[in-house]
Amino acid sequence: MQEPDLVADLHLLEQSVRDAGTVASSLFGGDVRSWSKKGGSPVSEADLAVNALLEARLRPARPSYGWLSEESADNKARLTARTLFVIDPIDGTSAFIRHRPQFTICAAVVHDGRPLCGVVFNPILDEFFSAAQGRGAHLNGAPIQVSAQRAIEGCRMLAGGVIFRYPQWQIPPLPPWPQMHVENRSSIAYRLALVAAGRFDAALVQSAKHEWDLAAAEIVVTEAGGRVSDHSGRPFRYNGPTARLAPYVCAGPSLHEALLERLHATPLPR
Repeated sequence: MQEPDLVADLHLLEQSVRDAGTVASSLFGGDVRSWSKKGGSPVSEADLAVNALLEARLRPARPSYGWLSEESADNKARLTARTLFVIDPIDGTSAFIRHRPQFTICAAVVHDGRPLCGVVFNPILDEFFSAAQGRGAHLNGAPIQVSAQRAIEGCRMLAGGVIFRYPQWQIPPLPPWPQMHVENRSSIAYRLALVAAGRFDAALVQSAKHEWDLAAAEIVVTEAGGRVSDHSGRPFRYNGPTARLAPYVCAGPSLHEALLERLHATPLPR
């Protein structure tokens, strides 16, 4: 199999995801049927419509690539593919169902376990994040980079605020977490993309995620000069048997190191 063509693959992702955004936008705010999947996570007719469009566009264009999507049955044949698409048709389905513009459409090309290019699109706010290895990260065509924030204190953090108030962290001699400006967004990928754009300084979770939550957003962050890792600082590997990834920490290089030091001293409860 030939090595992936970064330029061609990114162009394919961009075109396909923009068209998927049109589908999602046409359904947003309407009476869209939704239900709970096994395990309790929500899914809607919009998730399936977007997934169907992306699958119809991407798979015929690259028949040798594997396929991993949150809304497709997992074919373990992907494990033998060096290159695959990793897709989250709607990341932040709960926000979509509640008519909140905090969802994204995510698509990445992963090669030998690492994302090579990716797109994260919020169609309601018209924020189109894209990146390819060695070619930088962009928001609506303009270059972006992570912030230069170095200290945890005073940083703009995307996370569930409750995690910083766990009782385990109030027991002396552990110091409390420094004061931060903490917000959250429903879409995991959107949180990382906002860090990549420098609108926030860091993002953090305490629970495991899936490959489709992170693949497209990770390449956007890394090409914007940031880092995404697990809480021990290890990089993620994609196309694993369970498609599960450890909790992540995302920030610019200096702040990422500071957060790793803090997490090493006071691991997040899970």
